[in-house]
Amino acid sequence: MNDYKVDVHRESTSDHDNGIIDFHDNNKHKKALQFIDDVTTNADEIQKQVLYEILSTSAHVEYLQRHGLDGHTDRETFKKVIPVVKYENLKPDITRIANGGEFKLMPAINTKEQYERERFFFSLATPIISQFFPDQEKGKGMIFLFVKSEAKTPGGVRDLTAVTGLLKSPVFKENPNDYYANLTSPYETLLCEDSYQSMYSQLLCGLYQNTQVLRAGSIFAYGFILMITFLQEHWTLICNDIRTGTLDARITDPSVREAVLKILRKPNSELADFIETECSRESWQGIITRLWPNIKYIDAVISGTMSQYVPALDYFTNGLPILSIRYLASEGFFGLNLNPLCKPNEVSYTLIPTMAYFEFLPIERNNDEGGVITDSLNEEEVEEKQQQKLVDLVDVELGKEYEIVVTTYAGFYRYRLGDVLQVVGFKNNAPQFKFIGRENVVLSIDFEKTYEVELQNAMKNALKHLIPFGVSLEDYTSYADTSTTPGHYVLYWELRNYDVNQATSSSSSLVIPPSIFEECCLTIEESLDSAYRECRVLDKSIGPLEIKIVETGSFEKLMNNALSRGASISQYKTPRGVKFAPSIELLNSRVLSNYFSQKFPKYTLSGTS
Repeated sequence: MNDYKVDVHRESTSDHDNGIIDFHDNNKHKKALQFIDDVTTNADEIQKQVLYEILSTSAHVEYLQRHGLDGHTDRETFKKVIPVVKYENLKPDITRIANGGEFKLMPAINTKEQYERERFFFSLATPIISQFFPDQEKGKGMIFLFVKSEAKTPGGVRDLTAVTGLLKSPVFKENPNDYYANLTSPYETLLCEDSYQSMYSQLLCGLYQNTQVLRAGSIFAYGFILMITFLQEHWTLICNDIRTGTLDARITDPSVREAVLKILRKPNSELADFIETECSRESWQGIITRLWPNIKYIDAVISGTMSQYVPALDYFTNGLPILSIRYLASEGFFGLNLNPLCKPNEVSYTLIPTMAYFEFLPIERNNDEGGVITDSLNEEEVEEKQQQKLVDLVDVELGKEYEIVVTTYAGFYRYRLGDVLQVVGFKNNAPQFKFIGRENVVLSIDFEKTYEVELQNAMKNALKHLIPFGVSLEDYTSYADTSTTPGHYVLYWELRNYDVNQATSSSSSLVIPPSIFEECCLTIEESLDSAYRECRVLDKSIGPLEIKIVETGSFEKLMNNALSRGASISQYKTPRGVKFAPSIELLNSRVLSNYFSQKFPKYTLSGTS
């Protein structure tokens, strides 16, 4: 899931409607649910048709011609001649088109068919949710969405984020209710490129219409936490606007001012007093349900590393249901959660067979190594061996883990997303996947490789030591420090006591014995794979793991730095491994205390604990 897309204009010759249904009749929800049932029943046939459509439309594409597809549209030839690739393999082609760009650039087609395909995907969510919340469409949704300024690459191609492309698409502008049904935010506030003005205006509109709000959220859970932090810092200004019926002078965008003032029709001192009373309380537990009394659920992705923010969401919402309904990537929109009221750790997605052509690369692990089995092969041989094991959508096996590989209408062919999914069930003939994490290495000192999902699991084990102190982990990242001999893993932790108003709390006020953090260090080390423990204990090529406690607000500053370099609030995710020198310098400048593992993790020559 990457931050940037490159908008490549391409004429489409396909006249297939991709199953797009007119949902504007009385049976729209029934038709949508029937569509899901039909496509999951006939998943393999539809996948063949999707691949045929993609390859027929793209027959002239240089990339396919270069690899010798020669106009073939059948699955067998496609798999035989087109290689499975990562971003690094495509970067020369994309750079040649765009000729620049700091963040990863993703091709996207700008056609009516693609816009309709995306609209249709989003429109499927409402019928699913309405099965559990029948009256949700009668109220409004306070969904925080943001754009980034777009640019043109030296090659003259539009360079914009995936969410920006969606919000600026003509289909979204004409039919916003098909995506997020009746938003509290005027369209102009979504298009405002100044993140402060956009957040302030969207929050103000949401508070002014607080009794009408039945659902709230953002693309990712982190975005909703950011909104709460923003509210803590600016609620006094918002109260003043509501009390006086005016708009703060820092909101200078003319179109935003005009749109917001249409909603802020008259002063409402009673509402302002109510907000002031609630926000002045020492504890912010349940602040969302207090300020928006009719809210039913939160709509945000909480799978993978986003699960880190579930405790905070539970605290601020008094345990409202969190609906992680969509499986999205910059490369495309792929899956839906058909059981949205499931527990956060049970979220699974059914891939919609019409959205792309899907293949799956088995992740082969053994219990001790925790990584991809490489035997004695070199990297090229390993990848070739893996690619021979790719399976189609209907051929995955229950319980197994796979890296998803996609071929899309936008111009990706057998592209490895890097997302690791586990098969946890089936909807008719289509598998349902749990998002495990990213199959990217976040830490490595010697021959060991620690993957994002492994670090996440190790962190969960360690954080149990903090529960008795009423402290939670606000955010974290990691760094492989090779400036020491031997090198060692460093984890940056920002902590929070949710019983104290964040506006007055500080990580420095959290009194926890050093021995607890030292136990956390050891627990993480013992949770990592045997390759790490071998380097740590037997070879001593890795030093003791270190935890650095950073000041409150450190990760917000880390995000702001990323935004200043072109990242998007809507798509921002805290990196679980940092290598960018300025980011490391920022975090190190805000360290309050640090702790090391005081013992060696358990290890035997057999690799077992």
